[in-house]
Amino acid sequence: MKFLGRKTVKAEKTSAPMVKASKKAAGGKARTAPTHEEIAARSYQLFLARGGEPGHAEEDWLTAEAELSGL
Repeated sequence: MKFLGRKTVKAEKTSAPMVKASKKAAGGKARTAPTHEEIAARSYQLFLARGGEPGHAEEDWLTAEAELSGL
């Protein structure tokens, strides 16, 4: 078995490292990634808070995603 950076090579097969799917929140509860619907709802709230001004859809989406992910 050889180690190449973050990947392990076994018998000519490469596998990526295992990553845990959820993180523990401050309260000790498992936290999962926000759903598409949750991000869309928060993005729409940001849109309305700006007064419905068009042209910031991508910014709203990324902001909502970051807020809900805890980043």
